Amino acid sequence: MTTKHPTNHQQHKSTTKEILIQSKNTQNLTSYNHPTTQNGAFILSRFQTTSIIKMSFFANSTPAAFGGNAAFGNTTTSTHNPMKDLEVASAPEDSVSCLSFSPAILPQNILIAGSWDNNVRCWEVQSNGQTVPKAQQSHQGPVLDVAWSDDATKVFSASCDKTVKMWDLNSNQQIQVAQHDAPVKSVHWVKAPNYTCVMSSSWDKTIKVWVFGVVLVVLFWDTRTPNPMLSLNLPERCYCVDVCYPMAIAGTAGRGLIVYQLEGQPQEFKRIDSPLKFQHRCVSIFLDKKNAPTGFALGSVEGRVAIHYVNPQNPKDNFTFKCHRSNGTSNGYQDIYAVNDISFHPVHGTLSTVGSDGRFSFWDKDARTKLKTSEQMDQSITCCCFNARGEIFAYAVSYDWSKGHEYYNPQKKNSIFLHPCYDELKPRNKP
Repeated sequence: MTTKHPTNHQQHKSTTKEILIQSKNTQNLTSYNHPTTQNGAFILSRFQTTSIIKMSFFANSTPAAFGGNAAFGNTTTSTHNPMKDLEVASAPEDSVSCLSFSPAILPQNILIAGSWDNNVRCWEVQSNGQTVPKAQQSHQGPVLDVAWSDDATKVFSASCDKTVKMWDLNSNQQIQVAQHDAPVKSVHWVKAPNYTCVMSSSWDKTIKVWVFGVVLVVLFWDTRTPNPMLSLNLPERCYCVDVCYPMAIAGTAGRGLIVYQLEGQPQEFKRIDSPLKFQHRCVSIFLDKKNAPTGFALGSVEGRVAIHYVNPQNPKDNFTFKCHRSNGTSNGYQDIYAVNDISFHPVHGTLSTVGSDGRFSFWDKDARTKLKTSEQMDQSITCCCFNARGEIFAYAVSYDWSKGHEYYNPQKKNSIFLHPCYDELKPRNKP
């Protein structure tokens, strides 16, 4: 079957293009280097400067029992919400790049989102399913990733302004804690027995580690000093990273895959030949039955996911599957879309994928079975996450610029939806 290429994501040869981002409030143009696919169009994004919303965090809050007998918020029935899910209030004004729920230590469900309008936003999901905007902070460039500290008191954000900032939720104050030479693609909090650190990755071809506890020698950052405690050089620009102590995995341009072990002093563990033939887009670590990290799911721009064990007992345990593709048309063509994000359910161990086709799907990797596919949204789904108890699936609907600027429609708004999901992600019973 012949495959056409409806999106720029189909091109697997990576280049670096310059993005021009114009402010709504000024006529200044700011340039960033951003990895795009070959022949990809320039991406036009809009800066906005928004003052910090100062609110009392989590006052008079109760744990959110999502769904159940409680009213499931105010659902929207317009065409942009075909699943009739709860729509988060006061969504970002530009494309949403990342979502993260608060750790299980908090009784409430607190949702953080980073977006291309330079802002990091915070909502509380109440017990009746309503969302309450709590506060926001800003960068000088688009926010590409966010991460929580394990005690849920701080949020870290990675930005195209080449910095990582720490947001103290108790004081509502924000400080810079890390610096790169190019936009920062990811940030993760690492909690080890002998240290705590922030791990950042960038298009400057480094991973940096910034340590909070014992001094180490990779780029890991000590927030008390301006310099990282450790810097690891990558063969290419970093496109995706996931961390689950004591393991980290980084996917780079050129289809590079590097596994790191974080015990003691973080160091490279092994390099893996990519099981996918096209550019990596997202990666997520999965756990074994003892809750130890044992492998990862890797998504590509070619509508395919690889399930890969770092040390497989049987080579046949590793496999790939197709997703986020059209069923084909009468002329024999099939539309293929990028896998934009992957997230594993914290209780069941099943997984979700979201794509440029505007759908989310749930999968059972052990049974090698699809559990559910959503209706199609009117824009791409750019990112997703589960809350700590696995009751809520959050996903963002935004234009991902996969078809270039000519397909950008300013009339279509950016949205974040909350979908009750616990039963839908239960593993399929084996015959």
